Amino acid sequence: MSKQVIYHGSYCKVDTPKILEGKYTKDFGKGFYCTILQEQAEKWANKYQTPIINEYEYGEDINLKIKNFTLMTEQWLDFIINSRNGKKHDYDIVIGAMADDQVYNYITDLISGIITRQAFWELAKFRHPTHQIAFCTERSLKCLKFIEARELTDETVKRNFGGIK
Repeated sequence: MSKQVIYHGSYCKVDTPKILEGKYTKDFGKGFYCTILQEQAEKWANKYQTPIINEYEYGEDINLKIKNFTLMTEQWLDFIINSRNGKKHDYDIVIGAMADDQVYNYITDLISGIITRQAFWELAKFRHPTHQIAFCTERSLKCLKFIEARELTDETVKRNFGGIK
């Protein structure tokens, strides 16, 4: 596989990525999360007072165990439900659509029995495409080469978010 530029939105420069276990469960479990979509990383970073976009060169290692969800499927949904419920997996890298805040609410409603799977898929199909790569093991982080970190400017914020910072 050729090398690809990917992005991580943050409040600081992250030249040495680490896998941190946060207090909130994530779609694909603990890991260092990036995306191929620069605008999405900008949205992640824009949550902070000082939004920073970190760029990396990603070169896939075929010796790693990689799960790639190319579509939002029942398997993808079950994987996210399991991860959000704290179930561990043994993948080095997991790639796929992210359950943004709205989709996460639908998943919560599904888990709680408020909506059915059929209703979940009806609601989820109208969401904008998203993308995430979770680097879940120390070994997987070796696939990343730091390129640069840059602060989002007011011009970037205006372009992508209508001036809302």
